[in-house]
Amino acid sequence: MKLEKMIEIVRIKQEIREVEEAYTSLLPKQIRSSQDAISFIKALIAEEDREVFLVLCLNVKNEVIAIHKSHVGSLNASIVHPREVFKSAILNNAGSIMVAHNHPSGNCQYSPEDIEVSKRLKGAGEIMGIEVLDSIIVSHSDGYSLREKGMI
Repeated sequence: MKLEKMIEIVRIKQEIREVEEAYTSLLPKQIRSSQDAISFIKALIAEEDREVFLVLCLNVKNEVIAIHKSHVGSLNASIVHPREVFKSAILNNAGSIMVAHNHPSGNCQYSPEDIEVSKRLKGAGEIMGIEVLDSIIVSHSDGYSLREKGMI
């Protein structure tokens, strides 16, 4: 008796969108600089008590089309993998992304791990044709762009 092989047919649906009304007024029309992004990201995650890793998905005009909370970590660490970071970008047809995370300690100084993860994401983005414009670190009092500092 010959067994039939089952093939799964998959259909990707657009992800569910939740709009947080409290933040829509803070969203810049267009991200023109790292400072535009830092101000907005600080409003979203600067006061979090654990590390939160965000992905801002942008269209070709640098308008934010989606914000994805990719990972929530511990007090001082967050595990980030390109698969989860780029999932929302692909599903939203993003032309580019900005990634960001907070440092609950209040110190925005980057670590070697921050640079390594940012470079890894930048490389993955180049392969997929989705540019990583910046990697940003925020705290309740400060913000830091790895691109502006020449780290990525």
